[in-house]
Amino acid sequence: MGRTFGLMAVDWEQRVDFDRLRRERLDRIKTLLKASELGALISFDPNNIRYITSTMIGTWGNDKFVRWSLLMQDREPIMWDFGSAARHHQIYCPWLDTRSRAGITNFRGGIRPEAGRAEDVARKIKVELEQAGLTKEPIGIDIVEPPILFALQAEGLKVVDGQQLMLQARVIKSPDELVLLDTACMMVDAAYEELYKVMGPGMKENECVGLVAKTLYDLGSEHVEGVNAISGERTHPHPHIYSDRVMRPGDPVFFDILHAYNGYRTCYYRTFAIGSASKALVDAYARCRYYLDDAISRVKPGATTGEVAEAFPRAQEFGFADEEAAFALQLGHGVGLSIWEKPVISRLIPAEHGEVIQEGMVFALETYWPASDGYQAARIEEQIIVRKTGAEVITRFPAEQLLVAGQRYQTVTGPLSTMRERQSNLNRVDGAATPNGGTESPPPLRGRVGVGGPSPSPSERA
Repeated sequence: MGRTFGLMAVDWEQRVDFDRLRRERLDRIKTLLKASELGALISFDPNNIRYITSTMIGTWGNDKFVRWSLLMQDREPIMWDFGSAARHHQIYCPWLDTRSRAGITNFRGGIRPEAGRAEDVARKIKVELEQAGLTKEPIGIDIVEPPILFALQAEGLKVVDGQQLMLQARVIKSPDELVLLDTACMMVDAAYEELYKVMGPGMKENECVGLVAKTLYDLGSEHVEGVNAISGERTHPHPHIYSDRVMRPGDPVFFDILHAYNGYRTCYYRTFAIGSASKALVDAYARCRYYLDDAISRVKPGATTGEVAEAFPRAQEFGFADEEAAFALQLGHGVGLSIWEKPVISRLIPAEHGEVIQEGMVFALETYWPASDGYQAARIEEQIIVRKTGAEVITRFPAEQLLVAGQRYQTVTGPLSTMRERQSNLNRVDGAATPNGGTESPPPLRGRVGVGGPSPSPSERA
């Protein structure tokens, strides 16, 4: 069972051991590099740099590609960074010893090519490779701007893909990484609690984003990477970006909260109904939950990603032409120092190109289902740790049934049902119309905590 602790360091309890975290991450990639055909790894990907060197300069630098590291066979990593940052690492990152150095790339093209920054980067790297006798070996690289790639090749270096080796290193999480991932999810649990307390008609999607960001930063998040806040008719098709839309009674609203705690991320969807939910939305949510639970039940060491992906509905079942058109709506993906790592679980990926699930992996599983009315949809996601006996879900905010947020309304005969159509004329109680389209009375109140719906049978999914 996973553990979470307080967010401070204390002397009376063993919490995250950051020295061990740094050492075990570096040892893992060193071991894999030693067993590979590569002579060295050059990293411009900030997540790989952090994994290898345990340095960062703020999330503003994540898309700049101005800093890099070099890890050579049987050597300790070398880090090049902004001069002042390099100096800071020299003072506060003793694990780098004297290997924190000043360096700058071509500033994402902002510096004219004639200034020779790309060539300077290549020369700095080649000097180290020459001293290690590795200039004739393949050199792995993760992501790079074309001028630097060309400069490395001009120096006679054989540059190959190094990202696969890095992601192989990152796929199995150490005990300290698991605690950090679990803690990051705990912080999102709290954000959803705050949302549930205040959501209602008149609140805007972007207000929800602000509340989530404040909650996470107050708890110690280092980076709110993104918050999807999608409501009403915007839920189908899923736009993957929030707006200033105002929530209305009966709206569905789903969120994806992505943030980092000490570098370790979350990807964590939840769906709510505002005030009440229609039968179509309830049924969509039940299908979403069914597919997700089926996928979770298949997770165990030795299973394949293809076997898990079989739990997901086919694209044509929910209105898309093919799996590429529906990609990311029924998905599993590794989570660690970034939200997209190995393994990737999708019907788009042929089973023979999948991965074997291993103990210590952490990934998210997410499902989506459009309502039969054509303008609503549900979305749920759970983040899991693969244990010896199967999946441990570490996203704890309730999601087994659709939650109804907002004001509880009282009528002259008692509480207004939380399962109702959003148009009042479709909810008459004199026998003329009901949410189920018949003449019986409306279904009994199920309470504010949530309403459920029937799960599809296996034959319905075939």
